[in-house]
Amino acid sequence: MTAYTTLIDAPTLAALPPREVLIVDCRFELAVAGGDPDKGERAYREGHIPGAVYAHLDRDLSDLSRQREGLGRHPMPSEPAFSAVLSRWGWHSGLQVVAYDAAGGALAAARLWWLLRLVGIREAAVLDGGLQAWQAAGLPLEPGEVVREASQVSLRYDASRYIVDHRALAERSQELLIDARATPRYRGEVEPIDRVGGHVPGALNRPYSDNLDAQGRYKSAALLRGDFAALIGHTAPAQVVHMCGSGVTACHNLLAMEHAGLEGSRLYAPSWSGWVSDPARPVETA
Repeated sequence: MTAYTTLIDAPTLAALPPREVLIVDCRFELAVAGGDPDKGERAYREGHIPGAVYAHLDRDLSDLSRQREGLGRHPMPSEPAFSAVLSRWGWHSGLQVVAYDAAGGALAAARLWWLLRLVGIREAAVLDGGLQAWQAAGLPLEPGEVVREASQVSLRYDASRYIVDHRALAERSQELLIDARATPRYRGEVEPIDRVGGHVPGALNRPYSDNLDAQGRYKSAALLRGDFAALIGHTAPAQVVHMCGSGVTACHNLLAMEHAGLEGSRLYAPSWSGWVSDPARPVETA
């Protein structure tokens, strides 16, 4: 079977043999204080792509117990914890994984894709257009919860693909930092979540929404390549570091670059919420 490593469309996913794909519903309400973190899970139980398991951003794709370590609002799960999640889902080597959400992959679907890349799983893709594209294609949903036969997984992160050290980010020399948040937050005009608005000095702005077309699907690889080439200039993709508010939507830019053939960029995992956890760190608002 062909391996899908960045994006997959709804008809192609529907045609895959069920035994050869692990589908993961990643719907989650990434909202300001007062949001409903379990809304996505309830929506999953009401109706999801047949065979899909559910990934909760706070429980499965993050370790909120590490927030006080200055690692941002959504610290990465530990290697044993993420391995346990994959074990619960019954993942095994060579199994295609497809993640989806209801935001064009902009939220937890891209985050799961990135975590899978970190542990060396290349057969991982995001459903282009998300659940909306699946339904627009006239494809069915099923209610309830899917429980797969568990497996035994023990994987480690490739530490060269991400940064958690604030000092290393501050002392960067060759690296180009790209912030995926909406421009008003990047400029510091509004800040609905974190302690203070603005951005890391020197960071450029590429809102993740710029990767999508009017239908909520990723732009073509050629268009994305042109967009990012104009942004990064002669900087090599391996010297590009992405960030956002908490290390979630930045993965959308990572995925977009990979889809465009610009491979090797990294993530500043604590992102803005981790950076401003120390009031002594500089903030730029231009």
